[in-house]
Amino acid sequence: MIHDLATRMLHGLDPETAHRIGILGLKAGLGPRQFGRDPSVLRTSLAGLDLPNPVGLAAGFDKNAEAPDALLAAGFGFVECGAVTPRAQEGKPRPRIFRLDEDRAVINRMGFPNQGLTLFHQRLVRRSARSGVVGVNLGANLDSEDRVADYVACLDALKDLARFFTVNVSSPNTPGLRTLQSSGALDDLLAAVAAVGAEAPVFLKIAPDIDDAEADVMVAAIARHKLDGIIISNTTITRPESLVSANMGEGGGLSGPPVFARSTELVRAFRKAAGPDMAIIGVGGVSCAETAYAKIRAGANAIQLYTAMIYEGPGLIQRIKRGLAERLQVDGFTSVADAVGAE
Repeated sequence: MIHDLATRMLHGLDPETAHRIGILGLKAGLGPRQFGRDPSVLRTSLAGLDLPNPVGLAAGFDKNAEAPDALLAAGFGFVECGAVTPRAQEGKPRPRIFRLDEDRAVINRMGFPNQGLTLFHQRLVRRSARSGVVGVNLGANLDSEDRVADYVACLDALKDLARFFTVNVSSPNTPGLRTLQSSGALDDLLAAVAAVGAEAPVFLKIAPDIDDAEADVMVAAIARHKLDGIIISNTTITRPESLVSANMGEGGGLSGPPVFARSTELVRAFRKAAGPDMAIIGVGGVSCAETAYAKIRAGANAIQLYTAMIYEGPGLIQRIKRGLAERLQVDGFTSVADAVGAE
């Protein structure tokens, strides 16, 4: 596939330059396009959202909502843009993205670089009449004195322009952000978010570096404040002993296959704590149909990916969907929903 070849060619550039070229190519209409519908077995529902397939793009790729429709056209069932913060910010100093080629992984310490809420809002207004499930990842400015207010400001400004929202308290690259996952701070944040009154589903995104025992506490907080689900998980600050790449010692969050086992364990733990009704999106190390299916069988209603596309190219989307459809049919499932938590 020509787009996968282009991905391999971009791999020769530094990661941020390669990423920017990719976004510009999508904006110019040079991205892949899916013709025809997905198999009916892949259609599913996520917190009331009808998805043509359960394969989503994780936040961080389209930080500024520049190309969500091109990404939907490539075959994703849903796309999450952002993270967006109230004010534009540069993020952490470069270099801040490091490929771990031998591990098929990435370390980043971006710090939510983005063009800010005003431009983000304008872009969503321009696409508001278009179809497709586009969500927004909400963040806080690095130098914010009131992070809860940052989340509320972004949600309030965008609440009528996106199909879902994610309260991201799990990035390791904004100092102190993960403290919002602790019970008292989490209650305060979720109460403020709920008070905005967004009609679209709202998810909480967590880090993989929590204890399984925290699942019950977080599920209770989500239910108490009537959020719609949880995204498991963001990048990890741990460094598994399996890593072999030269860049393994860089600071930041690790993504890709080394995160798969832990993030999937957490999906399983949260599904057990939440029961069958809470929506769960499984993220972390999804790189093929097998890993996507494993997340679903562990309890995820849908999955997201990002890092694997850096290595495999956008053709990966179709390969995962074909493999998922085959696995569902072989196992006798008539829908994705039938396989959720099946293990």
